[in-house]
Amino acid sequence: MTAVAQGAARSRRRRWIEQATGLGFALPALALLFLTILLPLAVLLYLSMTNYEFGAISADWVGLANFQKALGDPIIRRSVVNTLVYVAVVVPGGVFGALLIAILVHGRRRTRSFYEVIYFLPVTSTLIAMATVWQFLLHPALGPVNAVLRSLGFGQIAFLSEPTTALPTLAVIGIWQLLGFNMILFLAGLSAIPRDLYEAAEIDGASNPIDRFLTITWPLLGPTTMFVIVTTMITAFKIFDTVAVMTRGGPMGTTEVLLYNIYLEGFQYFHTGYAAALTFIFLAFILVFSVAQTFTLDKKVHY
Repeated sequence: MTAVAQGAARSRRRRWIEQATGLGFALPALALLFLTILLPLAVLLYLSMTNYEFGAISADWVGLANFQKALGDPIIRRSVVNTLVYVAVVVPGGVFGALLIAILVHGRRRTRSFYEVIYFLPVTSTLIAMATVWQFLLHPALGPVNAVLRSLGFGQIAFLSEPTTALPTLAVIGIWQLLGFNMILFLAGLSAIPRDLYEAAEIDGASNPIDRFLTITWPLLGPTTMFVIVTTMITAFKIFDTVAVMTRGGPMGTTEVLLYNIYLEGFQYFHTGYAAALTFIFLAFILVFSVAQTFTLDKKVHY
């Protein structure tokens, strides 16, 4: 065998060893991806095309009948609308409210740690337990919120019992829950902005805080803002705890959301196949909105 042929053989053997080594390193992650994401999705897709009910021994193949039923179900359509309204309120409030708080807290010196802890407390608390506290705070007769309204001359408001106020009340609670986590993300983004840029902007005549925010802070917070918007939207779509504890879809179905209906169909009525189809619709909503927001915002972000 010539030296050239021997060199080519060694090169092929080296490439094969490198590829096998790389595959060996990637294999545990691929196995984890398959077992925790791809396999459950495959099972979910199979169940969504059957009439399987929880506990049944067998099931019949129904194809896309569950999806057709979901698209024609007025309860599901109402829950989708309620979910979209909730997301439309929570996302702007949770993002811009957290940004405002982060800017105010970032400017503090001695009391910054105190405010960070106070605003982050809702993130560390169990939402189901806090939902019980909110029920007491908003109680029409016993709650302190209505006591303050009565002292100001207003009538008492049944925040969770009136169809016109129930969903907005849940949205306010959702914003309250998200503010602390989003504030920490914005604080990290604000800390990464060099102070030299503000000094240079002030020398150039941008002495107004609003001008400095619009020309420096807001553009440089682009990557953080995009991440916060996408994660906040996903969290808002996953509303379930407060609905299950505080309203159970009422009054008159005004707080029925998609995830709560999935829970009812799957674990109360045991329509597992139909619940699997609803879950796929739920995942499709999150995927479409996340991809659309990412591609839209990514064009406007300065890295």
